[in-house]
This record gives sequence, structure tokens and C-alpha cells, in this order.
Amino acid sequence: MKKTFKCMAVFLTLMILLCGCTQAEDAPNDATAAEQTSITTSVKDTEESESDEITDAEETTESENEEETEMTGSKILVAYFSATGTTKQLAETVAAVTGGDLYEIVPEEPYTDADLDYNDNSSRTTIEQNDGACRPAISGSIDNFGDYDIVFLGYPIWWYDAPHIMFTFAESYDFNGKTVIPFCTSGGSGIGTSGDNIEACAGSGTWLDGARMSGSASESEVSEWIQSLGIALGE
Repeated sequence: MKKTFKCMAVFLTLMILLCGCTQAEDAPNDATAAEQTSITTSVKDTEESESDEITDAEETTESENEEETEMTGSKILVAYFSATGTTKQLAETVAAVTGGDLYEIVPEEPYTDADLDYNDNSSRTTIEQNDGACRPAISGSIDNFGDYDIVFLGYPIWWYDAPHIMFTFAESYDFNGKTVIPFCTSGGSGIGTSGDNIEACAGSGTWLDGARMSGSASESEVSEWIQSLGIALGE
């Protein structure tokens, strides 16, 4: 009987030891499961965070693209009057640099060499420039003038002022909401108040200070001048 009792005691002891070992082995498995859950959650949070960052980046890029379109979407007109071709040459360079549309202001009655003789007090241009009310007629017109945001106006200097045909042009269109930049050519005179005088005839628009340049000015010279204006141009 004692022998049987001892056997049972030994058996119970072994069972207790086995149960303890089983619990000790299960604990790391529980910890591993918890770690896996934590890792899975962390990965999921990271993926969601990266997804949010990508979405934010895409929205930022779209916003920047919209701003760039607004800044560079201006439509540009380069309108000029040239009696001898000198201002035409400069206007073509301005148009090339800005990507603007080129328009020649053509007098209804073309100017002859005799008309341009500033030494003749009875020449046509002398008479016109001495008459503040003179407005030489223009042949043709710009049907879509309202589409332009920026207007470059080119002309020669006659008797220290803009040819009065430029006054005719300024009074023929609505410059409201437009940025206007005068530029001129001359044998020696500066731009003076010619830009201001054209602006007075227009009566509206935002007019910037103009510049006198050589008709043969290079694209780099013209580009440098335009960059100094601080305006956003279209592509």
C-alpha cells in the first residue's frame, strides 16, 4: 500500500512539473502574438501615414501648378508704330523674348521721307507734333484686344514725344485691367514723358515706366530689361 501511495505521489509530482513547463512555453507564444499584433498595427499606421503624405504632396503639387498657370498664363500683345523700320526691329525682338503677339500700327496715310523731314517746318510730322489735338488715322484694328493682359507699346521719338498716332491708338481701346509697358527708339532723345502722355490718352490701365532702346538691341539685352520690370509673362 505504501508502495502504491509513493507511486501516486511521484506521478502527481511529475504532472505538476509538466504543467509548469507547459505554461512557461506558452508565455513566449503569447508575447510573440502581441508583438506581431503591435508590428502589424505599426505597419498599418505607417502605410496610412505615407498614404496621407503622398496625398498631401499631390495636392501641394496641384496647387503649385495652378499658381504657375495663373502666373504664366498672361496673354501678351506687342503693338508698335514704325515709320522707318527701326522700331519694328526692336518690337520683333520684344515679341520673340516675351512670346507675345506682334501687331503693327499702320497709318491710314503712310509717311513719306518728305513727311519725316524734321528740318522742314512745313513737313507733315512737324505740323502733327505741334498740334496737340492731332490724331492721325489708323488703318485696321485689333478685334480681340480685350483678350490681352499685358501690352507692350513701341514707337520712335518725334520732337521729344511719341508720334501722335500713338495717341490715336491709346484712345481707340479700353486698357482697363491691363499692364502696359512703353518702349521707344530714337536718334538720341530719351523716352521722356512720352509714356505718360500716351497713358493720359488711354485713361486706364496700369502703366509701367518705359525704356528707350536701340533698334538693334539683342535678345539678351531686351530680356534683361523685361526681367527688371518684375512682371510674370506667359510661356
